[in-house]
Amino acid sequence: METEVLLTLLVLAAAAVLFITGVVRVDVAAVLVTLALAWLGLVTPVQALSGFSSSAVIAMLSVMALGRGLDRTGVTIRIARAIVGFAGTGERRLTAAVSLVAGGLSAFMQSVGATAVFLPSLLRVSSLTGVPASRLLLPVGYAATLGGTVSMVGAGTLIILNDLLRQRGYAPFELFAVTPVGLPLLLSGIAFFYFFGNRVLPRHQKVRLSPQEELIRTWCLPCRISYLRIPSQSPLAGKTREGVHMISRYGLHLISLAERGEVVYTPWRYTRFAVGQELGILGEAESIARFMDDFGLEWVRAGESTADVAADPNVGFAEVIVRPYAPIVGKTLRDLEFRVTYGAEVLVIHTGAEERREDLADIPLQAGDTMVVLGRWERLRALATSRNFVLVTPVEGQAGIRERSATAAILCFVAAVGLTYTGLAIPVSLLSGVVAMILLRVIPVGEVYRAVDWRTLVLIAGLLPLGIAMETTGTARFVADLLVGLVAGYPTLLILVAVAVLATAFSLVISNIAATVLLVPLALTMAGPLGLDPRGMALLVGICTSNSFLLPTHPVNALLMGPGGYRTRDYFAAGSVMTAAFILIAVGIVSLLYF
Repeated sequence: METEVLLTLLVLAAAAVLFITGVVRVDVAAVLVTLALAWLGLVTPVQALSGFSSSAVIAMLSVMALGRGLDRTGVTIRIARAIVGFAGTGERRLTAAVSLVAGGLSAFMQSVGATAVFLPSLLRVSSLTGVPASRLLLPVGYAATLGGTVSMVGAGTLIILNDLLRQRGYAPFELFAVTPVGLPLLLSGIAFFYFFGNRVLPRHQKVRLSPQEELIRTWCLPCRISYLRIPSQSPLAGKTREGVHMISRYGLHLISLAERGEVVYTPWRYTRFAVGQELGILGEAESIARFMDDFGLEWVRAGESTADVAADPNVGFAEVIVRPYAPIVGKTLRDLEFRVTYGAEVLVIHTGAEERREDLADIPLQAGDTMVVLGRWERLRALATSRNFVLVTPVEGQAGIRERSATAAILCFVAAVGLTYTGLAIPVSLLSGVVAMILLRVIPVGEVYRAVDWRTLVLIAGLLPLGIAMETTGTARFVADLLVGLVAGYPTLLILVAVAVLATAFSLVISNIAATVLLVPLALTMAGPLGLDPRGMALLVGICTSNSFLLPTHPVNALLMGPGGYRTRDYFAAGSVMTAAFILIAVGIVSLLYF
């Protein structure tokens, strides 16, 4: 064995130890690998730093930024809400619908981001329906991981695969070249949990309430909004909220007022009602019915008269405390014109040992008083910066969401993907979409930098030189010859299964990105002596390094472990079948396409 081959194998072994033991962060370990290769003279200084300028890094950076742009403008949140609303609260139908959309999203954005989009909605459905979160989260997370194999930009492993092919003079794969393999993988995963999820998923009765649900339960708040219309001849027309005593007489709160397509939240008490306006009113059903009868109001839509506050992405509850020595101490809500000044409706005031829910306008505020308010998220967020209040509860919702920005974000994303069909390189196409989002002010430049997971990019850049070293020093050829000697003479299918199992095993003990960088060069080198298609072998490795279902080592699995209350054996129970099915499907389809 030559000295360079031995040194490269030692660096490879050291890298594996660092990744498995977690002595240092994975990005630090990757940089140490790069430096070791340079110090030992196994790569040139230019080669050692070439990973930081690779197209894989640019492509992954662009995918992260595009995903943040879609999320920032509320596109992903709206998709999540629409799917949950369509699927209802039935466990199997809900899981299948959300898994399908999560898998579709992760074909073009990071699987962690696609999973995170649906996490809050699924936890809310879990608490409302009594279906344990452990029954909902894992199938959606696995679907997001599988969705990464539907396109060449969905998973970092496939982005790196193309870069590794270019380095060795092979043609890269087109954007949807992997779809014939990835789509069956995604659909089979969804079908598995639909039919057999009841047998393999745990039933951890871990109920997690969102801050909004905790607030509603703690204060026994009304949380149903009824949408009513003022018809002609209604005696309410021309009157004001104050004039009809909505709060004191009916116990109702006017949350929104819609007219000619414009919606005003928490309107002023002296705003006059007019024919044709649609009112969003918070209160009990009996009080709503009495108010309707007294003023001859109509439902906005028959059979859809009420909606949970949590279903409206624009509004929510918050708990605030009056600061000591605040300028508002001693003043009333009427003095402050609270609705106009702060854009929120006060539902409860707790002062001293007394809790008040009626006649709140003329109660002098004291230091330490607690108020529960309802309003637009952006106005509640402004309360957190006021010198008069301390915001106790976290503010949810999305800041700065605008319809035009959402449309622009979608157009930029679609255009970026469309450019890949023109022959333009995938990294250039995706980066063009990011720049378009910046120029159209969909996302600020500063937020682009915050959207990037620099640890992942450094990991990629640091490990790419290891692949170069394995090629230039002859290490890849040496290991490939050993493997060829072991599998030579066996049928092609068995050889492919061995490669798939090896890639799966590597992805469980080190990062899937690291496994791709290490194994793709080996696969390319092995293909020649065995008479197999090198690109087909490399594609099989790139796909199977996403086969990370057995352990909570994959980022998606780790994200779901806490919210779902999962233990390691829970992943093994569901993941063992998924892992075996993944290998069989991937090997079967790749063999049909390339061998």
